[in-house]
Parts: sequence; C-alpha cells; structure tokens
Amino acid sequence: MNEPLVHRHWLTLAAPKVAPALATSTVLILGRIWNANGAEHSVGNAALMVVLAAGAASAGAFASAGRAGDPVIAGTAFAASGGLALAGVAGYADGLPLPLLLWALATATAYGIAARYWRTDRRDTVAYDRQTTVRREEHGHVERVEALRAGAQIEVARSGAAYAEQLATALISRAALPGYDPAALTRAGLPELPAVDITKEH
Repeated sequence: MNEPLVHRHWLTLAAPKVAPALATSTVLILGRIWNANGAEHSVGNAALMVVLAAGAASAGAFASAGRAGDPVIAGTAFAASGGLALAGVAGYADGLPLPLLLWALATATAYGIAARYWRTDRRDTVAYDRQTTVRREEHGHVERVEALRAGAQIEVARSGAAYAEQLATALISRAALPGYDPAALTRAGLPELPAVDITKEH
C-alpha cells in the first residue's frame, strides 16, 4: 500500500506560528494610524469600539454557551472582541506604553489559545500516522499471506501435474513391455484403470 508523500513548504509550516503576532501587530499599527488621524481622545470613537468589543464578546459567550456550542465561532468572536478592544485603546491613548502593554497581553493570550489547538492538531496527526502505519502493516501482512498461499497452491498444482505426467509415462512404459498382461495384474489384486467408452464421450 503506497501513499503519496507531501512535502510542505517552510512558509506553509511557519505561517500558523507567526499568525497570532502578525494579527495583533496589524491591529496595533492600524490603531495607531487611526490615532494619528483624529481618534485620540475621541469619546465617540472610544464608545464605538467599546460597544463593538462588548458585542463581539457577547457573541462569543453566546456561541460557547449550551451543549451545542461551537468552539470555532466562540474563539473567533472572542478574538474579534480582543482585537477591537486593542484597536480602541491604541486609537484613543496618548502614548505607546499602554497600547504596547495590551499588544503584549493580546499576543500572549493569542499564543496561549493557539497552543491548545496546535496540541490537539499534533495529537490528531500522530494518531492518524499511527493508524496509517498499522493499516499499512496489516495490508502488507495480508499481501504476504496471500502470496504464500498462492505460491503453495502453485507448488501443489505443479507437483500434481508432474505426478500425473510421471504416472502416464509409467503406464505407457508398462504397456509397452513384452509380455504385458492386464488380466494377470487384476488377478494379482493390483488396481486396474477404468475403461473409457469413447462413444459416450463423443
């Protein structure tokens, strides 16, 4: 059982590792650009970001509540809430210390949440690799057993054919001997070959 080997590019492997930091950094940069364009000390803009962040957090809490909660939707909503809060602070605050502090906290939180999903994904990958290895070994074992069985059947058939050929040769040789008397063989108790009726066969 042969399976295709997939070689992933190093950018594909590194992208999930840098995605949380890239996302929070992008929010921080956009928030500071917004700050430079008039959002600083703007109560209306700050109130809007608070409402949006609270709404996203409420959506995340609603998505995670109940037995049929969707963790993907809840995680996305909470991430949006954190991003909106960070953008609001970055846009409203005077200097960089508070936005940078929130950026560091948001980045650490994002990596903490992502690490849990990475562990789950790695565990699923390891389990899949083990199942694939076991399945490959089982198929290989079945193929080897079938090959041995087919080889044994071929050997039995070859031996039977060789025996039949030797028997036919012996019968022909015995019939060609001088003084061959089938009736004497019968009287001696040796088995006699059954007579073949040619008219019945044709």
